[in-house]
Formats: sequence, structure tokens, C-alpha cells
Amino acid sequence: MTLPNKTRRRTTVAATVALLAALAACGNSNATGLDTSRSSGGMFETKVDVDTAELRALKKKAEVEPCEPGSGDGTVDDGMPKVTLPCLGGGPDVDLNTLRGPLVINLWAQWCGPCRTELPFYQRLHDEAADELDVLGVDYQDTQPKAALELAAEIGVTYPLLADPGAALRVPFRVRGLPAVVFVDRDGTVTHIEYVAIRSYDQLRNLVEEHLAVTLSDAR
Repeated sequence: MTLPNKTRRRTTVAATVALLAALAACGNSNATGLDTSRSSGGMFETKVDVDTAELRALKKKAEVEPCEPGSGDGTVDDGMPKVTLPCLGGGPDVDLNTLRGPLVINLWAQWCGPCRTELPFYQRLHDEAADELDVLGVDYQDTQPKAALELAAEIGVTYPLLADPGAALRVPFRVRGLPAVVFVDRDGTVTHIEYVAIRSYDQLRNLVEEHLAVTLSDAR
């Protein structure tokens, strides 16, 4: 049976929208660029409170380290966007534009299955490479901060955690899925953004050495 032209057009449009949605949900492709427009516009408005008495208690119990402001005092070409994010579970807000490296930032969320699997590798990097670099987590587009901190406690994540429930990083980082990892060098330049699931510590270590030009010490 031959479909009428209008029906064929509607079917084609629907299929195209579905395909674009599927592609947007994928998080295992690579990205090498950073949008330098410095836009801080999120994908949606949210009123999620990431600093409550309950969340502070959870954070303390999990022994998550406090958030700290960056050491930079000016905008860096190809650097971090001028976006300020709150500290998950209470603490000072952090202007990402002031962050300097070597720094590894993992974008994660408690609803993201692959993120749960890779969090222990970031914690190991934090534990074993503290003399060479810093590790920072961003709970991205997550409206359940309690569940996020409970997951951190379950896995043993202790490195500092920021919250981005409104997806303010979507535009500047061109986020198209989770998980993701961002590499920032000593002068604050974003050297690489990788949209990939980390499946081993060696994989993460190799990425760090490639994109931050650091040599990690042998594991203790």
C-alpha cells in the first residue's frame, strides 16, 4: 500500500526525531572540542536544593572532601567556562573559570549505569595520584542529590563533588551523554573532553597521561 504524501512526511519526521533523540542519549563517543562562547545557559530550570541538613549529614558520613575555590584569577583561552556550580551536600560554590590543573573532572549521575561502574576508578586515581593531580566530580543533570550522595557513600567516593542539576554545562561542554571526563592542564586550558565509559583503571590512567602530559607514579 502506498502512503499519502502527508502521511509519509509525518512518518519521516517522526523517525528523524526518534533517531536524533537516540543519538543524543549515547555517551560513548569522543569529543575533542570545547565551546568557548562561555554560555552558562542550562538545558532546563530546576529548583533542586543540593544543600540541606540531611545532605550535609550524608556528605559528612561519606567523608566526601569539601569543595575548594580555584586558584586562577582570570579567563584562560580554551579554559573552563565561566559557570558557577554549588557544592553537592553543602559548601562553597565554585567558579569553574578559576580552576587550574592538572585536574580530572568526571561528569556522572546516580541514574547513569556506566557512571556507577567507573566511579571506583576515579576514586583510585584520587587516592594514588594525589601528588600529581586533582580529581573533581560533577553530579550532572541529576535531580536526586540524596541518591547521588548515597551512591558516593556506597562506592567510597571521597573526592570533592559539585552539582549541576540544571545542566549548565551542557552548552559549554557540548554534553551529549554520560559518562564524560574533562582534562584541565596547569594553566587552566581544557585539553580534551572524552565521552566514554571508563572500564579499567589502566584506561583512565592512559587518558590522563596522554591529555595532561603527566607521568603517574606506580600504584602503591
